[in-house]
Amino acid sequence: MCRRDDTTVVALADDLSGAAEVAALLGLPARLALRPADLGLSPAPGEAVVVDLDSRYLDEGAAAAAVRAAVRAVRAAGRVSSGAGRDADGNLAEGRAFRAVNSGAVDGGPLWFKKCDSLLRGPVGAEAAAFAEDAEVLVVATALPAARRVVRGGVVLVDGVPLHESAAWRAEERAAPRSVAGALAPLPVTGVPLETVRRGPIALAGRFREVAADGRHPVCDAETDTDLTVIATAAALLGPGVRLLGSGGLAAALGRLLTSRRPTPPSAGTRSPAAVPPSATHTPATATTEPASPPSPAGPTATCPDAASGAARAVVPVHDTVPVGAGGRGLLVVAGSAEPVVGEQVGRLVAAGARHVVLAPGQLAGTDTVVLPAPAPGTVTVVSVDGAGGVRAGAARAVVAGLARAVSALPGRPDLVLTGGETARRVLDALGVTTLRPVGEIHHGAVHCTTTDGRSVVTRPGSFGGPDSFVRIAAALRPSQQGVTQ
Repeated sequence: MCRRDDTTVVALADDLSGAAEVAALLGLPARLALRPADLGLSPAPGEAVVVDLDSRYLDEGAAAAAVRAAVRAVRAAGRVSSGAGRDADGNLAEGRAFRAVNSGAVDGGPLWFKKCDSLLRGPVGAEAAAFAEDAEVLVVATALPAARRVVRGGVVLVDGVPLHESAAWRAEERAAPRSVAGALAPLPVTGVPLETVRRGPIALAGRFREVAADGRHPVCDAETDTDLTVIATAAALLGPGVRLLGSGGLAAALGRLLTSRRPTPPSAGTRSPAAVPPSATHTPATATTEPASPPSPAGPTATCPDAASGAARAVVPVHDTVPVGAGGRGLLVVAGSAEPVVGEQVGRLVAAGARHVVLAPGQLAGTDTVVLPAPAPGTVTVVSVDGAGGVRAGAARAVVAGLARAVSALPGRPDLVLTGGETARRVLDALGVTTLRPVGEIHHGAVHCTTTDGRSVVTRPGSFGGPDSFVRIAAALRPSQQGVTQ
């Protein structure tokens, strides 16, 4: 598929930053819902509806129930058939093969996608099993090559180190899974090695059918964006009975299938797109920032990449659709992630002129609401948690809750930059925000949204972005200002 069509996508995510990432990467007009009940609102043709289930820290039973409730909410709106994709003989229908890719819409309802954490955190298996319950086959690909997280032999490698031997789970209370299959239990799965993926979409679709015929679900190795594009293309060949589960890398691959254009430019009389700093890849905490690529040329469209080429999508430009800077709101950056790179990101923003407020974990975990200084119009304030003494095990969620209370008590409705999915969700819950409209990406993973009252909200996973991430975000939200705070 190398054109925009009228396919509707319904995507589920287990935290807010992941949901926002998917909404941006799909490349369609999108609505980001913070309540599963909002899935019952019918999307327009060609629109994506993404819901944050807020299930990362739920127990397995509650997480599975959240997935089932979201699926029921969509069905209740009368948009989806049972998802059956078998022919009269009970086999996966092959007659739809290229129609699924080349037609305007998927037969039988929307295309379903489930976002999972590329580090396999959260109740991944319980959610996957619930998501697969009425699908013909669930195609799984959790690799995120842009963050140097690949899957080889069914094992997640983080910068070449097996996940269970890396430091990626240092903040978790349990041990990391040794394989994707282990994380997906009790879902019955079969591994699909890299050499099978690289045989191309048609051969891979055939392998998916064989796995599905055995009552199992394929878990794919992948090392590059090209691999993920092949996987998404092969899944599309199976027709409406297929569902997809994976990281933002798979969401981006799906986006490449669904759209060939960047968002339509503003019509005459509206403001031009805001200047957006060049895109950078996801950067883990231990990595250095890669050289920035040149800015995309001005213009409404880009050529469509070949469906199986895996060429990375350009960052979606952020349109200047909300007031920025002058006489408007202050900008509050809430650095709620414990990732080591965040400290350097905060330091660079402060060096650029931002005010820095450091809060003690014990202070935030208490019952009293911490009073923050209100950001003055046209200024940037960054709030971070003092991690010098560490955060007591089990206290992290109380600290985040205290941070959310403090932010929600601020007057003046400042624009917000929220790092970490848990922090972002708790802050927006405290503010009573239930729906966001994605505007675009500032850099990969840093998604700019607007609220119904016009406030800008940028969400970003804690481990994403280079050392200049906060500076770039502030510059994109305040392009008319010289520097960060002037």
